[in-house]
Amino acid sequence: MPPTLAAVAALPQLGLRPLTGPLPDGPVVWVAVSELEDPTPFLEGGELVLTTGMRLTPGGAARYVDRLVGRGVAGLGFAVGVIHPDVPPELLAAARDRGLALLEVPRPTPFIAIGKAVSRMLAAEWYEDVTRAFQAQRELTRAALTGPGALVRRLARLLGGWALLLDASGAVRHAEPAGARGRAAALAPELARLRRDPASGASPASMALAMPDDHVVLQRIGLGGRPRGFLAVGTDAPLPHVAHTIVGAAVALLTLQSETPRTGRDARAALAALLAGLPAAGPAVPGGPVRVLACGGGGAVLDALESDPAGERCLAAPLAGGTAVIVPDELTGAVTALLTGTGPIGVSDPGDAGAGAGALADALRQAEDALATARRTGRPVLHHADLPGQGVLGLLEPDAARAFADALLAPLRADDLVGTVRAYVAANGQGEAAARALGVHRHTLRSRMRKAAELLGRDLDDPAARAELWIALAVTSNDGGPIGRPGDSPSGPPEIA
Repeated sequence: MPPTLAAVAALPQLGLRPLTGPLPDGPVVWVAVSELEDPTPFLEGGELVLTTGMRLTPGGAARYVDRLVGRGVAGLGFAVGVIHPDVPPELLAAARDRGLALLEVPRPTPFIAIGKAVSRMLAAEWYEDVTRAFQAQRELTRAALTGPGALVRRLARLLGGWALLLDASGAVRHAEPAGARGRAAALAPELARLRRDPASGASPASMALAMPDDHVVLQRIGLGGRPRGFLAVGTDAPLPHVAHTIVGAAVALLTLQSETPRTGRDARAALAALLAGLPAAGPAVPGGPVRVLACGGGGAVLDALESDPAGERCLAAPLAGGTAVIVPDELTGAVTALLTGTGPIGVSDPGDAGAGAGALADALRQAEDALATARRTGRPVLHHADLPGQGVLGLLEPDAARAFADALLAPLRADDLVGTVRAYVAANGQGEAAARALGVHRHTLRSRMRKAAELLGRDLDDPAARAELWIALAVTSNDGGPIGRPGDSPSGPPEIA
């Protein structure tokens, strides 16, 4: 959850003073600085609006507050000692009358300090959610390799509630805890709505229910018009966003187990394990050189693979927002043409399937990068090699490039700093973004980067030095994961209206 206004106001370094009584528990989703008489066209709701009152008049204070309340802002911060020596009494009276939280911002506190503080709090919450979701997905994947019952048990424990796995008729297959089995009867009317084909627009693929004792999320399992089953989870309180992500991962894994294409269920389990970076169980992926396709389509992709002999030599599995397909390299053109029309497609570089999970995970990341760019640019198919920056690598003689990369990175490897420099380059030299990506404090990152600069004998704030490092890291990407392309950068600071 984003930080509350009370949590922001409690930061001692900001010196914010509430003027309208106890602060509400509503979240602060962003900080917006505006001197407009009506900033609401540039707001979405939930912002802490900061102003010096440059254009505020006594007669316009009530209308100004009404607009902010109508937009649903989290609160208003008014800087004193800049334009107005104190908060105008008309503004304070209007805020109190209409229930708008008003904070006095002291003259020594710059607005950017408030923006940075909220950004750090949001980043910490985001990182905690991502870490929890990633760990939960790994736990669910491991449980899924044992069987659906183990997955349901693990999901219930992760959410701190109960979970039911139902078959297509609504009969209970697995319940955790066992006493949750009796809740299935109350869900029967809702299953009828989920049984209809969601493609027809007649029903959703999932629903949230407020039951007398629980908050319940009910999801279809399976691809296409006919559900293979249903997953129901119940908790004392509504699920937060990260919990919905965890439930989505469980549904994807259960769908993976329920679908049985010609390649076989065991092959799908092997693919799921490999793409999650876990030891594979069951048959191997296609032999020889392979590519990974990240497809924007879902059930249509599997239907297309089922309809053509080339699909028998592929492995496919649901991804968040699409489907991953491992394709023998020599069939890439045929399979890509077969899947064109099911949605945008990102294609990895060729790789050796025998190199194991790490190589396939790298190929999947390449394919997902290409898919993201294809979606953004409207291209139906995009190869990773055609992304910006990849063409430069193709101009290099491989052995010479590898020798250059090894020599440049050797001092960093000796001090285990390659990962730090990789994150710094991927963040385009933005230290705070690199620190978030690594999960370390920015001071820790600065210390490591100073050490790296000493070892390399280069100024890492110099774009030319970062370009050299980008090439070296890209050449050796299989040694430690891919990096961003030159020019990639995280989101910037709060916009000023």
